[in-house]
Amino acid sequence: MKVHINTDVCAGFGICVGICPEVFELHDDGYATVLVGEVPPELEDLVRRAESQCPAQAILISGDSSQ
Repeated sequence: MKVHINTDVCAGFGICVGICPEVFELHDDGYATVLVGEVPPELEDLVRRAESQCPAQAILISGDSSQ
């Protein structure tokens, strides 16, 4: 699974960082960035939760075999 942030809509709420700091961080500009190229299997559920709870709907998941 891969995850991306749509920087055009990210509002910097930081909920993703709170849910999965191993994958997300807030950049110096206050917006989220992704720390990994490929999400480790043990973190996929957390990344899905971050996607569903993002108020700006800025998290995009690709290559998710569970859907």
